[in-house]
Amino acid sequence: MGVIMEVNLNEEDKYYLAKKKVENIKGFYGNLTSFLLVNAILIFINLYTSPDHLWFYWPLMWWGFGVVFHGLKVFEVFPVLGKDWEERKIKELMEKEKEGKNKWQ
Repeated sequence: MGVIMEVNLNEEDKYYLAKKKVENIKGFYGNLTSFLLVNAILIFINLYTSPDHLWFYWPLMWWGFGVVFHGLKVFEVFPVLGKDWEERKIKELMEKEKEGKNKWQ
């Protein structure tokens, strides 16, 4: 009976992780949609009100960097930004703590 409970917990954990990943992806697409809509409006405002002085590229550029890094993290393009790396690093730090080799103290 203990084995059945373990399988259920593993399935629950898998479900939780999958749900969390879907939420992260939805968050990224929400950020991307906002980025596109707001910057389209800013470009229109800039070109309509002062076409001789272009400033729309500043929010486009900085917010764009944020959107790119958000996407890289959500889709785990760089392992350093992903959950697997975080878990490995947490385990590594916990092992160092157990061994008494923690240099933070």
